[in-house]
Amino acid sequence: MKKIALTGICEEKMFSAFFSKHAKTLRNYLFYKFGNEDQAEDVAQEAFIKLWQNCADVPPEKARSFLYTVANNTSLNHIAHQKVVLQYAKKTGANATDGQSPEFLMEEEQFKIKLQNAIGGLTEAQRTAFLLHRIDGKKYHEIADILGISIKAVEKRIHGALVELRKQIENIR
Repeated sequence: MKKIALTGICEEKMFSAFFSKHAKTLRNYLFYKFGNEDQAEDVAQEAFIKLWQNCADVPPEKARSFLYTVANNTSLNHIAHQKVVLQYAKKTGANATDGQSPEFLMEEEQFKIKLQNAIGGLTEAQRTAFLLHRIDGKKYHEIADILGISIKAVEKRIHGALVELRKQIENIR
């Protein structure tokens, strides 16, 4: 059997020398550019791994350029991912209490409890029709189909629920 000779950057000694020469500089570049030391270390390692995985396709004179391009793109992908995570957190209300006074938050919580108790006090028929309409966004004819009743019966149940809720809680809409 013939042994295939590795050439260029795929040769272990050459890759090791290349790593020794460029690792610290790449790590510092990433740290200065993106400001996170741990991320810089991780991305530098990922870039060298990709270089090793693609060593047959990368000529030695292009290895440095390949390494910095991979590192830069990987860092930008990490940043884009973090932006998506932050946007999701904002949309889900993870930080919904920011900037609101403690009094407002306490009143809001008390109102929620009052509303839940009022809804709990409705008859089962009223509560079901009301929640299907207001929470699930179903139209009257859809609720009528689900419950097997007429549209007029749905209207009557929701109207009765609203009248009862207005008695128990002021300014509910």
